[in-house]
Amino acid sequence: MTDPLSNEEMAALEVTLSTCADAARTIRYADLANALNLTPPHRIHRLTLALETLIRRNHAASQPLLAALAVGKSGLPGRGFFQLLAELGRYSGPNSGPIAATKHAAECQEAVAYWSNRSGQ
Repeated sequence: MTDPLSNEEMAALEVTLSTCADAARTIRYADLANALNLTPPHRIHRLTLALETLIRRNHAASQPLLAALAVGKSGLPGRGFFQLLAELGRYSGPNSGPIAATKHAAECQEAVAYWSNRSGQ
């Protein structure tokens, strides 16, 4: 399979998420896809695959997960986020509900603390 986003789009993804970290806020998948000027077809699917790539990179480098700042309409990431965390040994709970929300909040807090003020680095 080819990469879901180009190298330039991946770099823009990281900068956009770092900007969110600077502001200590999350960003919805659709807004993130718009910010990256991703076009159909399957732009959200391609975005989530790129976010999974970013999670794997951050995890391998022992860094907080910048991709935790990307969320769905519910305010939480999709189930694939939690499934990937389970695969990586970072989480063993459900894909939704209060336990997932607590885990996500902790991941966001770590991401903001680590990644804020790193835009452009």
